[in-house]
Amino acid sequence: MSEEGGFGFPFGGDPEDLLRGLREFAEQQAESVQEAQREQFATLTLNTAVELTAAALAQVQVEGGAADQSIAMRDAMRVLFPEAVALVSAARQGFMRES
Repeated sequence: MSEEGGFGFPFGGDPEDLLRGLREFAEQQAESVQEAQREQFATLTLNTAVELTAAALAQVQVEGGAADQSIAMRDAMRVLFPEAVALVSAARQGFMRES
């Protein structure tokens, strides 16, 4: 004979089945939390990479004609790009990490 409790848990079956079900539920919840944390880390890291790159480029003061400005921006990106790539790589690892 099986009775249902107020939360949908069967209180009358095998206690081992109940414990196993609770353990599985807890593991699923822990995995969900870990996945959400990884996604949040990755999103924050990507946003940081974009914001830092944009802020750094905004600080570059270029003068001269279009060719001179182009060279100055390329020089700035030569410095900034590896840093942005490192942040994006960290974010990607956060998205792709297996639990």
